[in-house]
Amino acid sequence: MDDAKKRVQDNVIWKSIFRPGSIYRKGYRDTSRDRALAAMNNVLYHLHPVKVKRHGLKLTYTYCLGGISFFLFVVLTITGIFLMFFYRPTAGANTELAYLDMRNIIAGVTFGNLVRNMHRWGAHLMVFTVFLHMARVFYHGAYKPPREFNWVVGVILLTLTLLLSFTGYLLPWDQLAIWAVTVGTEMMGFTPVFGKQVQFVLLGGVEVGPETLLRFYVMHVLLLPFVLVVFLAVHFWRIRKDGGISGPL
Repeated sequence: MDDAKKRVQDNVIWKSIFRPGSIYRKGYRDTSRDRALAAMNNVLYHLHPVKVKRHGLKLTYTYCLGGISFFLFVVLTITGIFLMFFYRPTAGANTELAYLDMRNIIAGVTFGNLVRNMHRWGAHLMVFTVFLHMARVFYHGAYKPPREFNWVVGVILLTLTLLLSFTGYLLPWDQLAIWAVTVGTEMMGFTPVFGKQVQFVLLGGVEVGPETLLRFYVMHVLLLPFVLVVFLAVHFWRIRKDGGISGPL
């Protein structure tokens, strides 16, 4: 048992996740120094950078893509809350409230069309900037030690961004949205092992219907944003702990 624990703690993946001073790292002693390191390396206790490198303050055309992505997420959150006041995720025979509410937002709500377009185009831009941000990090080699854990967190954030975009696509409940999600979930059903089961859970049945709309709405406004915020906090924290943003090309 001790040998297995030692092998796990000596693994490069374990050391990448748990930094020096972590109580889960081998060799931790209950001293003033290790207690201070544990506090400094905890995302809840230490979110402020100790120092900022000179190149981190220089603005170039390849920098700030992560900051722009976060700014777009804030814009999407604010505009999304505004739209929630006028949208009901209800559909079915004689109850196409989702589609009617969307038409009302566009034509009847003050600044509704503007806010709805800001939300829609902001989502497209966020997917674009997150992808460019990941490409820049890759070509910088910033996925290498000690940043490999944060690279994995970045891949998870990219996946969450794509899922947010996909779940939001169904909410207008028009023909384009319904058939696009139908094609997407049909493709998902061909995934090996759990494809059919995941497809059934997402659809709430065997085809796109009112249950699908409600499930996509809950994932879009509650589940996925909550998970994304948690990983964003870890992402920002690890950027600072790993020495700030990576160097110039």
